[in-house]
Amino acid sequence: MIEVDGLTKAYGKHLAVDGVTFRVEPGTVTGFLGPNGAGKSTTMRMMVGLTPPTAGGSTILGVPYSKIPNPGTHVGVLLDASAQHAGRSGREVLHLGAMLMSLEERRVDEMLELVGLSDVEAKRRVGNYSLGMRQRLGIAHALLGDPQVLVLDEPANGLDPAGIRWMRGLLRGFAERGGTVLLSSHLLHEIEMIADELVVIGRGKIVAQGSKDELVSASGTLVRSIDLETLAVALKQAELSFTRTATNSLIVQSTGEQIGRAAAGAGVVLTELRPAEGAGLEEMFLQLTADDARDEVPS
Repeated sequence: MIEVDGLTKAYGKHLAVDGVTFRVEPGTVTGFLGPNGAGKSTTMRMMVGLTPPTAGGSTILGVPYSKIPNPGTHVGVLLDASAQHAGRSGREVLHLGAMLMSLEERRVDEMLELVGLSDVEAKRRVGNYSLGMRQRLGIAHALLGDPQVLVLDEPANGLDPAGIRWMRGLLRGFAERGGTVLLSSHLLHEIEMIADELVVIGRGKIVAQGSKDELVSASGTLVRSIDLETLAVALKQAELSFTRTATNSLIVQSTGEQIGRAAAGAGVVLTELRPAEGAGLEEMFLQLTADDARDEVPS
């Protein structure tokens, strides 16, 4: 289990992380989502002792990470695949990790096979690896000590579609065996396919958390039109409340019949009218983090 309680990091007057609190339960994959600069990586670095918090704290398996004996055998961490020593071979990276964790050498061979790095590739210097190969090596290192918890920051970055599918199965299997996974990613489709729980951060604060199904499903009716502005006026005149989405549609707190009558009265053609349930993770993510996005979200 991972517990984060009021975790805060200030750089001068800037709060990079502001009172973040959440829990990751065993047997689940929790997706940690947010725009670039929202505080995901800083939060994860504080969790594993790489960045000292200004306030608050976190525990993994009931204790702070720094208090875990031989932590690599309990918590697997991958925060930056590009940070591996470029002058060492992939096998050497894992060999050193195994030595530090007092593991048998056979574990190195097992992890190389698990992540699909051949003997030839394992002997190559990491500086000559592609990003996808570095990610595979980083995942191998995170799993080397047979941990109970995984903390992974953008592990799919650089993987091809086959590699992403492989990683999805790997993490799903880890959780199904009782493991705890905290997974940060900007690949929303992948998070939607693998995650059980979601934690969404924007501008250093948690803006939403809960089960994927609870957060992705929305109440009301989703409607699109070739003239969205006229439709919005007609809905206001009919006293039907609505919110605009990030994908040029409206979610209206009303029935399809009432929306259709309002549109017909204004002479507006509707191009889509359906229950809003399952509008998708991207829709939810863009709406919750619109204030933190670099690119403007239509309103």
